[in-house]
Amino acid sequence: MFEAINSFVTSVNNVVWGWAMIILLFGTHVFLTIRTGFIQRKTITKGIKLSISKDPDAEGEVSQFGALTTALAATIGTGNIIGVGTAIAMGGPGAVLWCWLTGVFGIATKYAESLIAVKYRVKTADGRMQGGAMYALERGLNMKWLGVIFAVFAGFASFGIGCATQVNAIATVCNENFGIPGWVVGVLIAILTAIVIFGGIKSIANVCEKLVPFMAVFYVLGCIIILCMNYDYIIPAIVTICKLAFTPGAAAGGLVGTGIRMAIQYGVARGLFSNESGMGSAPIAAAAAQTRNPVRQALVSSTGTFWDTVVVCLMTGLVLVTTIMKNPAINADQVDNGGVLTSMAFGQIPYLGPIILTLGIISFAYSTILGWAYYGERCVEYVAGKKALIPYRVLYIVVAAIAPVIALDLVWLIADTLNALMAIPNLIAVLLLSNVIVKETKKYINNLDAKDDTPIPVVKD
Repeated sequence: MFEAINSFVTSVNNVVWGWAMIILLFGTHVFLTIRTGFIQRKTITKGIKLSISKDPDAEGEVSQFGALTTALAATIGTGNIIGVGTAIAMGGPGAVLWCWLTGVFGIATKYAESLIAVKYRVKTADGRMQGGAMYALERGLNMKWLGVIFAVFAGFASFGIGCATQVNAIATVCNENFGIPGWVVGVLIAILTAIVIFGGIKSIANVCEKLVPFMAVFYVLGCIIILCMNYDYIIPAIVTICKLAFTPGAAAGGLVGTGIRMAIQYGVARGLFSNESGMGSAPIAAAAAQTRNPVRQALVSSTGTFWDTVVVCLMTGLVLVTTIMKNPAINADQVDNGGVLTSMAFGQIPYLGPIILTLGIISFAYSTILGWAYYGERCVEYVAGKKALIPYRVLYIVVAAIAPVIALDLVWLIADTLNALMAIPNLIAVLLLSNVIVKETKKYINNLDAKDDTPIPVVKD
């Protein structure tokens, strides 16, 4: 029975992550990069500065930084650690380049989807801000039916990408390093999650504002230490990654390329899983931000993809490839679990390496659980109303508790499939509303302090 389910999900996954999806996703990234005048340059010069500023006079529930860290909490997760390792194991070292390019060009898509999320957001009767692809589709394109489809896919995806895979990863490292039974980890994570998510977006944002900077700096320092230890292999690793991204074959250090199709497929898929650009999830948090105009918050949100993929995923990829090249006995093509590669890499740091990796996975994964709980809530509320929030939270907590006993390979496959399915309606929204995105960008890009005087509609809870 399990083999039949796994085979079916694998077949569906291969279809949705075929060339059509890869072209749609990456093509949208490139298209929006061109249409926005390479907005990536503003991400570095303006977005990062805005992300640490406050706009208390603007409407919204949380600060711009709070919205960003909530989105980062959901995106910087096991995809940055185990996901990159899986991409290398399945798609060869060349997958690292495609993962990175997905991030570079994906900045424009993250900017675009966040812009329309803020522009078309609504306010509930009790003052909560709601936004995302579903509202952009409904209010911007009069396609509520497609907004419902997005919300349904995203709601189900929250249990996989946001909860089960993350708890499973935490349980695995806790069992391997501390001997803690998986069920104990599941129950503990479920309790900690319940304490936070029942407090709503403000509670989640407060935790993420403190957790995200710490976990990111801690993990990046570990990567830097390993790269210093492997410094002789950094340049050869970069050459190998670039070479095997476009050609099959083998390179130094036992590295094997699986061909351009596999490199692109797993690189782009893991890139999306990591930075979520084009998936429509992060804009849900962006819509809750206190911001004067859509462009201001869109620039802040786009920095999330920069930090997540352009920086963190690239460093992880270099760490893994340099480690394999330094130790030719390790053959990435023979490792079927990305976590194994990552453990080998961090094991190079005496004593502290496993601790850094363990704490990194735990903090990254737990923050993702919190961020995706909020995404799921907003999608469930859009489809079924406020009355569905409590049942959703209870079910989310139950999934967290039982996740350690779920087969990880199947969960990853389901998560990958749902990612693609929810990305499709979101990409339709940003493509069809590209003229609006360009118009809003021209209106505010040179005066980010300008206030948008368009009233935010109030809807029933």
